Formats: sequence, C-alpha cells, structure tokens
Amino acid sequence: MSADDNPAARGAAMAREKLAQAKADAAKRGQLPRREPRRKAGPRREAGDPQLFGRAIADLLADRGWERSAAVGGVFGRWIDIVGPDLAAHTKPESFEDGEVLIAADSTAWATQVRLLARTLVRRLNEELGDGTVTKVKVRGPQNAPRPSGGLRVTGSRGPGDTYG
Repeated sequence: MSADDNPAARGAAMAREKLAQAKADAAKRGQLPRREPRRKAGPRREAGDPQLFGRAIADLLADRGWERSAAVGGVFGRWIDIVGPDLAAHTKPESFEDGEVLIAADSTAWATQVRLLARTLVRRLNEELGDGTVTKVKVRGPQNAPRPSGGLRVTGSRGPGDTYG
C-alpha cells in the first residue's frame, strides 16, 4: 500500500502542509514566534530535564501561537473521519481564513450537496475546533468544466448577456 492509498499518511501530509502554510502566513503578517519561552507557574524545570513529548509539542504550539492552525490542519488531515467517506471522496477542504472554510467539490452536484449541508458542517467543525471558530462554509465547484461546443456557438460570446446588454 503506497502513501497515496493510505488515508492516514495523506492526512498527516496534509496536516504538515497546513502547519507550514500557517507558519508562512504568520511570517507575512509579522507575527513571528517569540524567541523566549513563556514562564509557567509551578516548579521550575531545568533545561536538561526530560519532558513528555505531547506536553513539549503543546507548549511549543502555545508559545508560537500555532494552536488554531495546528487544529485546523488536524481537521483537514482527518476530513474523511469528520464528514464520512462518501462526502470526503468528492470534496476536499482547501483553506481556512477568518472563520471561513473553503471546500472544493469535484462536481456541481457535490458542490450543491455541500451547500445544503453547510450548517451541519459548521456545527461539526466547531465541535472539533471549538465554538465560534468556523462561521461559514464556502464551496467551490469544478474549475475546468468542459464548455459546450456546437455550430450555434459564437467564439468569444458570453451567452445571452451579449444579446440583452
């Protein structure tokens, strides 16, 4: 089974890609990670003391302000588990910005289906990411649909808009 056939490997790759995208976006906005770690209350830990791996990752994400980006990347990576295999086979989350998730569908029929499920998707994504994180689902259908051809088609026309203004 190759990495392309393994949903877990695809999910992990997508999560890494989304985290890298979040880092690049933060750098563009001038929100570079802090150089010094935040001080925590409680007993001081020496720099060489061992630490649980999960705790170290959580601290790193908190210190750098990447919690939300990592959570979104995780949701994108687990898309099939969140929306189900039927919907996941025909849709793909593409971006998350300002509370809006952009979802690409492979056909206009599936784009319509996602639009009908938008409220349910917002609720489900907020269950994963926290209330109020996702406010809107935007759907993009196929981009390169074949254009109809035939003897009655005029090159360069825009359809009925040409006739009626």
